[in-house]
Amino acid sequence: MKELNVSSGACTGASADKRLPASPGETGQARFLPPEARKIQRKLHQTIKRVSDDFQGRWHFNTSIAAIMELVNELYAVEDKSDTIPGPLLAEVQRDLVLLLAPFAPYLAHELWEMLGQKENLLRTPWPKSDPALAKEEEIEIPVQINGKRRSRILVPADSDDTFVRERALADEKVKAAIAGKQVVKVIVVPGKLVNIVVK
Repeated sequence: MKELNVSSGACTGASADKRLPASPGETGQARFLPPEARKIQRKLHQTIKRVSDDFQGRWHFNTSIAAIMELVNELYAVEDKSDTIPGPLLAEVQRDLVLLLAPFAPYLAHELWEMLGQKENLLRTPWPKSDPALAKEEEIEIPVQINGKRRSRILVPADSDDTFVRERALADEKVKAAIAGKQVVKVIVVPGKLVNIVVK
């Protein structure tokens, strides 16, 4: 039984298997992960990118800390489902989370680093890297407007083409009810952003 314990703004594991270094082969194969594990993996890589961009590039401390807290909240959300998170992935999340925390709370980060059983010097450990493929959302939510007013939202695969998004929007129950008895003049799809249906 895996135990997921989130404390002091970081995630620490109790079982020894989660303290082992994670290999890319074990954590990088997103398609083999359970949904909850994939969600955590995706959030980790999104967080690494956000903190890297905000802290290293623009020195935005507040948004960096907010991003870290979002990741911590995701970990809280799966505490009851920790058995679905593979040990190597959880070890990777714990390790990278402490590294992301280190510039903002160095003393706490050092304490957590030792709790994880890490032997290397925290200050000399390379900054974690985000994998764009693992950070990518698999589904996105797109608002659907009718004559410029939002009427619904649809979930579509992130790589959907305009035709698929258009068909999904027109098939939505709320949209069908709103355009019933009206003529669809045009359907405007802004990729990844919105669908606007013009009716008269």
